Amino acid sequence: MGVHEGFDIFSIMSMLFPVFFILVFGIILFTIFKGLKQWSHNNKQPRLNVDAVVVSKRTQVSGGGNDSHSSTWYYVTFQVESGDRMELAVNGSEYGLLAECDFGELVFQGTRYHGFTRRQQTN
Repeated sequence: MGVHEGFDIFSIMSMLFPVFFILVFGIILFTIFKGLKQWSHNNKQPRLNVDAVVVSKRTQVSGGGNDSHSSTWYYVTFQVESGDRMELAVNGSEYGLLAECDFGELVFQGTRYHGFTRRQQTN
């Protein structure tokens, strides 16, 4: 058997590398396009002020192993008078100020959270 017969890792890698490069580049472009589409959609929506109740809160953490950087995303679910619920991303300081069962005025635009003003609920 000669050196050029059988399994040649270099010829396989020269074919697979462009495929992986195109795949990763495609995923990055898709993510950017999806974000721009959501941003544009939110800009076209009216800014609404509605009465709402905080029904739940959650966080999502990624990374953070072996002294590496971690990222935390904060989400709050609001229920409006019609009974519909929506989960909106909020920043960490807003997340800390909100508690389940808080009642008030929610301000949002599409999926974009603009604020929540707590009020006493009147029955």
